[in-house]
Amino acid sequence: MQGTLLVGTAGQGILRSVDDGASWHRLGLKEAIEFDGVVRCLAVDPADPSRVFAGADCGICLSTDGGAHFSRIDSPADGMTVWAFAIDPRDPAVMYAGTGAPSRAAMFRSLDGGANWTRLPPEIPEFCRGVNRPRILAICVDPDAAGEVWFGVEEGGAWRSGDRGDSWTRVDQEGAREGAIANPDIHGVTILASAGGQPKKTLVLSVNTVYASTDEGRTWAGEPSRLRFDGMYYTRTAQPLADGSALLLAIGDGTPGTRSHIYRSADRGATWERAQLHTAPNSTFWAFGTHAADPGFVLAGTKYGHLFRSMDGGRSWFKDWRDFSEITSVAWTPHVAPVHAHPQSIA
Repeated sequence: MQGTLLVGTAGQGILRSVDDGASWHRLGLKEAIEFDGVVRCLAVDPADPSRVFAGADCGICLSTDGGAHFSRIDSPADGMTVWAFAIDPRDPAVMYAGTGAPSRAAMFRSLDGGANWTRLPPEIPEFCRGVNRPRILAICVDPDAAGEVWFGVEEGGAWRSGDRGDSWTRVDQEGAREGAIANPDIHGVTILASAGGQPKKTLVLSVNTVYASTDEGRTWAGEPSRLRFDGMYYTRTAQPLADGSALLLAIGDGTPGTRSHIYRSADRGATWERAQLHTAPNSTFWAFGTHAADPGFVLAGTKYGHLFRSMDGGRSWFKDWRDFSEITSVAWTPHVAPVHAHPQSIA
């Protein structure tokens, strides 16, 4: 694979490889992101693979050389921890970022490719029940509808906007028995565009259930994950492949967890097949990394630092040789970054 692999961590900043994982290098000194900093999310600009955004404990950061170096973008999120990032597939100049613990959870938007940012409503409570301080774990821009964007909060519910985030409506209904999202602990939001005569499908993942809607979110169907996925309840994230051929799901028995699997669906989440893992993961799978340049090549990272790769669109997975600190996000770009080892790090 030609390009740059990027692994975001909690405690080792971002590690990069430009030789298909044979060697890895941390960010150097005098970077906006500390070499031992916390990075919660990564996003490659679909319009320019040399541009990589990172949500870090210092705010919103940008690389213009494929991840070799990062600078902080001055924004209202400066000094806040950015947990989620999304780029509008219909208009890549429109971007969203979400913050959270230990910072106040809040949504931000750029309309000019990340140069300038504004804070958006709603005002999210500072504290919540389950994790003390809430964090925005997922942002998803609707690929079918202009201006439609969603975000999910752990713990604070699922929210949607039809006007690029100027106003928001909360979608979940805690305690509802059927036809609604009954749990406000939201881990993921994924929207599958209409295709092949099938309607658009919106998936909202709570901590223990995959909820699905095919009627623009008016009604929801959900079955507890422990009943569908080998007794595992902790529903972490869902990732469509870049060509839309399949949907991947990361699930485990808890956080950090001791047992975890990746499931693959070829029918938009109607049925799931467990992928083949050639090595047992050490904790729950936490994040996926894909790119349209090669939809078959996918990365997956676990909470306790195992990095897996698939070369067949998520059907089978092999663990890379290198172990990392806590993995929070993974990405890859076909752009080859000018990454070099620092002399002081060579034994």
